Amino acid sequence: MKILFKTIFLLIVLAACKQNEYSLAQIEGQQIEINDSIVNNVVFDSVLKPYREHVEDQLSEVLAYNVRAMNRTDGPLNSSIGNMMADAVMELANPVFNSQTGKDIDFVLLNFGGIRATMGQGAVSRRTAFEIMPFENEVVVLELMPKRIKEMLEYLKTENIAHPISGIKFHLDKNNEILELKIKGNPLDTTKTYFVATSDYLKNGGDRMYFFEDAISETTLDYKLRNLFIDYFIKKDTIDFMSDERFVKN
Repeated sequence: MKILFKTIFLLIVLAACKQNEYSLAQIEGQQIEINDSIVNNVVFDSVLKPYREHVEDQLSEVLAYNVRAMNRTDGPLNSSIGNMMADAVMELANPVFNSQTGKDIDFVLLNFGGIRATMGQGAVSRRTAFEIMPFENEVVVLELMPKRIKEMLEYLKTENIAHPISGIKFHLDKNNEILELKIKGNPLDTTKTYFVATSDYLKNGGDRMYFFEDAISETTLDYKLRNLFIDYFIKKDTIDFMSDERFVKN
């Protein structure tokens, strides 16, 4: 009898504690346009003003002079701005990689789509680096087998656009067959591996560069591409690049 009483009491308690069931009846939203009609908050504006002015001064500081306007389409398979970016990575990333591993970068491959702005003739500032590389991408160096290098070459042949490269010369005939391939001035050696500098975005298969995904080794340099370009501008003082013969087709 006691067990029955306890059971009935428990059921009564559970029934009393049962929560009401609710269902969504309506969703309301409002779009608020951000424009000049919004009144500034004077207090916030006064606090932010010195920081905003400091950032603006930093971004506007002239670091170098660009001899001619550069864009990513001023050459069919290599471009002035792409050559500058790839050569900058080769020049500044290699000492960092060498200090970590005792080895050297063999060549650089970036992506055409990663070039987000042109560079006009004249003053080059920190803002320029943020414009051409607005992403947080970092430099990584991947060790690849020769068969992956061959896959990369097939990719470049198929893409047929100006992906930035440095340290490698790639010459195709009118039938898209390889006439010449040299890495640091030497033919591809099928008995050795190669160290390729690229971005962490491409390392993860970005732009379908899947040949990077099973690298033998990976070295992260803790060096953002944007910061590297800023350092390059400061170092060079004068920027002078054109489309050249590093990747051409008859």
